[in-house]
Amino acid sequence: MAEEHRCQAQRLCANNCGFFGSPATQDFCSKCYRDLQLKEQGKLALNQTLATSSSASSIPSPSSSVSVPSIGRAAVEVVGLEKEKDDAAPAVSAVGVGTRANRCSECRKRVGLTGFKCRCGMVFCGGHRYPEKHSCGFDFKSMGKEQIARANPVVKGEKLHKI
Repeated sequence: MAEEHRCQAQRLCANNCGFFGSPATQDFCSKCYRDLQLKEQGKLALNQTLATSSSASSIPSPSSSVSVPSIGRAAVEVVGLEKEKDDAAPAVSAVGVGTRANRCSECRKRVGLTGFKCRCGMVFCGGHRYPEKHSCGFDFKSMGKEQIARANPVVKGEKLHKI
């Protein structure tokens, strides 16, 4: 009876991350268990997409030439997904490395975080931030016309008579 109430010694995580695991999480700590669950969900989602693409390509069709390209396309999509996963990590690290300009494009004054990015793509100080001050090449009028056209679709006479 006394043995039942006795505290059990805590076990370290099965991944040896230094934290304690619990039997409820298969001797993993909470972080490692969450990572394991995410990996399993990702594998299940990938298997489901592969199963749906293979079942769609296995449907018999009257001509065999139609089914061959669909199988090839599914294989290309799988290879494409693997390449995207490999390319995603280096792209993120390359973007984070000093992409912001630190100087005004007109006077070369150091602006740091207080620089203003114009729609022409350049960074300017407080004195050159206005389009008139730095001879901006961006066409604000055409952009405004496009925004108005998107926001206000053409009113047709037929619709007015219905009302």
